[in-house]
Amino acid sequence: MHRNAETIEKFYRAFAALDADTMAQCYAPDVEFQDEVFTLHGKRETVGMWSMLCKGVREKGADAWRLDYSGISADDRSGRAHWDAHYRFTATGRMVLNRIDAEFSFRDGLIVAHRDRFDFWAWSRQALGAPGLLLGWTPFLRRKVQATASGNLDKFLKGT
Repeated sequence: MHRNAETIEKFYRAFAALDADTMAQCYAPDVEFQDEVFTLHGKRETVGMWSMLCKGVREKGADAWRLDYSGISADDRSGRAHWDAHYRFTATGRMVLNRIDAEFSFRDGLIVAHRDRFDFWAWSRQALGAPGLLLGWTPFLRRKVQATASGNLDKFLKGT
């Protein structure tokens, strides 16, 4: 297995165990992260997001948490993986299965860019129920979720 594939494996093994400290070891200081909700710059924001998510699951949903990952591949510069997160969305208590494809860029064995892609409408239907079904495809709901998540991360980072 390529060393960058080993880094991806380490990242998801730690995530499955809700171990944000080990996940942090996989990122370069100047990492850029993006998904359908977050656009983050630097290790503080990126690791802060994972720490916030791990803490939330440990405190309010560890009984429902499961992470499955597959399709890990990497070379000297890039990598990819697929992961499925099974969890309880804490804001609504609804169960979610989020299917995510990840792309990575590496420098010196560390992740410098991490892009997760998932179907926001499918996620919103599960996480939010009727509002997600009716509005999950709209930019309005996406912006609202992004603003709420960003505010939650800002509060979390101020408390750490």
